[in-house]
Amino acid sequence: MGAVHAAAPTPPLENQGISDTVSQKLSGFRTIQFRRLLLKVVFGFAYGGPFGHFLHKLMDMIFKGKKDSKTVAKKVLLEQLTSSPWNNLFFLIYYGLIVEGRPWPQVKYKIKKDYLSVQLTSWMFWPIVGWVNHQYMPLQLRVIFHSFVACCWGVFLNLRARSLALTKG
Repeated sequence: MGAVHAAAPTPPLENQGISDTVSQKLSGFRTIQFRRLLLKVVFGFAYGGPFGHFLHKLMDMIFKGKKDSKTVAKKVLLEQLTSSPWNNLFFLIYYGLIVEGRPWPQVKYKIKKDYLSVQLTSWMFWPIVGWVNHQYMPLQLRVIFHSFVACCWGVFLNLRARSLALTKG
């Protein structure tokens, strides 16, 4: 889901490929599933990267580049209440429908059953990353820092989505 930019981002482009390759190996795949890998890279290229880029630019405009603790807390809270839930939901939908090719009723069931767990885990992880990102990273490095951390989150989301699929498959 992470997934990706944004609060619970999915990693953009190459990070999607790295996180998916690592998660495939950790899941026990003997060979890399290139179709799955390509679909994850497309997701990062078409959605994750642009979303993260424009979200950070928008946040900087809204908060006029301020980095005081009160402003950073507002940025993190805004991210966690808006883009985090959306990004995780969108990733789970994309993963189920496009990557796994499951029918909508199965994807909907999986989301109903497991989305809250993914989102709660996200809220334990991403606020800290968001705080560091907004407090200490210059605007031009935020997406890079976020993408690096999102690569790890992507491994988690891939493994989580895979394990959930295995229990239902």
